[in-house]
Amino acid sequence: MIAVAGVLVAVLAQAPSTAPSLTRDEMAAFLQTARIVSSKQISKGITSPWRLTLSDGRVTHDAEFQSVDEHKTSQEFARGGRELNFVDSWRYNVAAFRLAELVGLGDMMPVTVERHWRGHDGALAWWIDTMMEEGERLKKKIEAPDSEMWNQQMYRLRVFSQLVDDTDRNVGNVLITRDWKVQMIDFTRAFRLAATIKPQEIPRCDRRLLDALDRLTLDQVVHATAKYLNPGEAKAVMARRDLIVGHVRRLVAEKGEASVLY
Repeated sequence: MIAVAGVLVAVLAQAPSTAPSLTRDEMAAFLQTARIVSSKQISKGITSPWRLTLSDGRVTHDAEFQSVDEHKTSQEFARGGRELNFVDSWRYNVAAFRLAELVGLGDMMPVTVERHWRGHDGALAWWIDTMMEEGERLKKKIEAPDSEMWNQQMYRLRVFSQLVDDTDRNVGNVLITRDWKVQMIDFTRAFRLAATIKPQEIPRCDRRLLDALDRLTLDQVVHATAKYLNPGEAKAVMARRDLIVGHVRRLVAEKGEASVLY
């Protein structure tokens, strides 16, 4: 994956791999323990990620390593605007993956773990063979073969982006696999402390996702993300959860379940 202006974008070439079909737990174990046999810094982007090749003697596969961990009292952006208590951290990539697993969206993200390499802690993500990123799809006006399936994936992405308050979600960090599955990447600027959402971003919702959000507890979030989110960040997730669930329930009351849930 290549970081462009802080956003990870897919490389279209397939990652070298001799991997048999692995479960996601097996992928995580491989990422945490396999030997790093080669490395290459990705030239683009401001977060200086690395493409690593790992092997355990049986499986060889690539992964993307990102160790950015920037904290500032104030950050001004070239496009305008300013953010206080700015954080850009690899830890949020791991937290986002673990939270996605909790709410049933783990398959929409590459398996991501913590790993120490060359003196740095960072997030190590399974390299995914992708067809394109969303920005390219929009630029070339390529339509998904199954528009309903595509739209449903994008609604899930929108809900999750609001849940984690991802301030840098854009078309460059939405990857599309060869079977038209969406993969969300790059959450280093998520998990802000604001207990707010953008309701207009959530016109519809997967009913299973809604149920998972409804059942989600602060204890579950803290347990899954304890090393990566502080207590305030975890509580903010739950506050946004409440707003999301309330918003969707109101939409159902106003428009009817069939118009909102799928």
